[in-house]
Amino acid sequence: MAREKIRIKKIDNLTARQVTFSKRRRGIFKKADELSILCDADVALIIFSATGKLFEFSSSRMRDILGRYNLHASNINKMMGPPSPHHQLENCNLSRLSKEVEDKTKQLRQLRGEDLEGLNLEELQRLEKSLESGLSRVSEKKGECVMSQISSLEKRGSELVDENRRLREQLVTLEMAKTMALKEAVETESATTNVSSYESGAPLEDDFSDTSLKLGFPSWE
Repeated sequence: MAREKIRIKKIDNLTARQVTFSKRRRGIFKKADELSILCDADVALIIFSATGKLFEFSSSRMRDILGRYNLHASNINKMMGPPSPHHQLENCNLSRLSKEVEDKTKQLRQLRGEDLEGLNLEELQRLEKSLESGLSRVSEKKGECVMSQISSLEKRGSELVDENRRLREQLVTLEMAKTMALKEAVETESATTNVSSYESGAPLEDDFSDTSLKLGFPSWE
């Protein structure tokens, strides 16, 4: 069974955060050591914890690796030459936008109740007021949605009542038509039976005459 993918986000619980940091720090240092051995590469890692504590790993002397890095960066800057005014403006805009993104991200985390450390009473009160204002607007919008759904349900209910009444009327009409058809069928069958009986029997007068002759009564003719 595949392991569930862990969602990458900041761990709110301080103890769990420290335990995870310790485990993963050892893991990344182990991977860096394996990379340096397998590929014969110089690897250096520098980590600052949330409390500002320094952790580092290097496959050789850290100072030597940093010296090589600084020399490489210096050579790149020399090759590129001094930045043009256009590049300076772009760098300035990039720094400004990066700062804005960082500030907005921090504000968003604070609105979620995170990263509240370091806020004074006035800042917390301002944040609370902003949350209350946002909650009020959310509640107002929620009320509008609920009223809209109620109106839609009432309209649908009225349509169902009308449809039910129409179906009842159709049912009554069908029952009346069925009753009339049945009545007509019974009357037709009864009339047919009477006619058949009348046609199949002898005339009443003839029966009386024959009886009179047999008993010796005088004939009325």
